[in-house]
Amino acid sequence: MKEEIIIAGFGGQGVLSMGKILAYAAMVEGKEVTWMPSYGPEQRGGTANVTVIISDDRISSPILSQYDTAVILNQPSLEKFESCVKPGGTLIFDGYGINTPPSRQDIAVYQIDAMDAAAEMRAAKAFNMVVLGGLLKVRPLVQVEDVLHALRKTLPERHHDLIPMNEAALRKGMEIIFKAD
Repeated sequence: MKEEIIIAGFGGQGVLSMGKILAYAAMVEGKEVTWMPSYGPEQRGGTANVTVIISDDRISSPILSQYDTAVILNQPSLEKFESCVKPGGTLIFDGYGINTPPSRQDIAVYQIDAMDAAAEMRAAKAFNMVVLGGLLKVRPLVQVEDVLHALRKTLPERHHDLIPMNEAALRKGMEIIFKAD
């Protein structure tokens, strides 16, 4: 198994931490992993993306131009990365951040209304965990328990009280993702 993933959106949406948690969970499971963030000089509001590769075998290079799966959280990222999804691949997008939905017919396209779900849960900071839950429903790359383990390891201890909210967000994302028309 080898999965090449791009997660892209605005800075502040938790793009980089989502990739980091996914990569850490895969490491916990004994898989080979790369995590390569890319972001503009703006910490909040600028574009950000992260490439994550999860593999059973050694990974030769973290640099990719095509992806098996793209998780897209805003329109500029959709315009940049939709064409980079391999035919037969998967694209997941948040309905809130996209004005013109994906148009490709040769990939599986899923929508997750994560922003709405996070607001409904009164857990805006768990938006990225809603998205990650949706990703794991469509592409079960790692176990939810290992994602929670990764959260415990990557979140500072003073924020461990947020783990139950993050778990609820993960599970909510798994419930609300749907195949787009």
